[in-house]
Amino acid sequence: MIRVLLADDQSLVRAGFRALLDAQPDIEVAAEAADGEEAVRAVRELRPDVVLMDIRMPQLDGLAATRRVTGDEALRDVKVVMLTTFELDEYVFEAIRSGASGFLVKDTEPEELLRAVRAVVAGDALLSP
Repeated sequence: MIRVLLADDQSLVRAGFRALLDAQPDIEVAAEAADGEEAVRAVRELRPDVVLMDIRMPQLDGLAATRRVTGDEALRDVKVVMLTTFELDEYVFEAIRSGASGFLVKDTEPEELLRAVRAVVAGDALLSP
């Protein structure tokens, strides 16, 4: 079972992702976080397989939260997929520099999101077209 943490400041976005992911027989949503600080705490406590991390969140943005997760040797098995509504190249480069295993824009088709979760768990990297 692939355990996913959803980190996004918009509750409607988290609810949509949860409905999609929980409908899969091999994926479960372990927890949700509404800001970067909460996401880092939940990752340290729950050790999910994948974090779907929004870039722009209050308290601590997704890039800084990703650096905290990927920079912690105890969390080396946790994969982060960055999500954003903005298709800016700087975000892609910064996400990769921060240690993210993948990068998707939020208007990605649902099948692509599912494929991304499974791909990063398998050790592959993924960039949104």
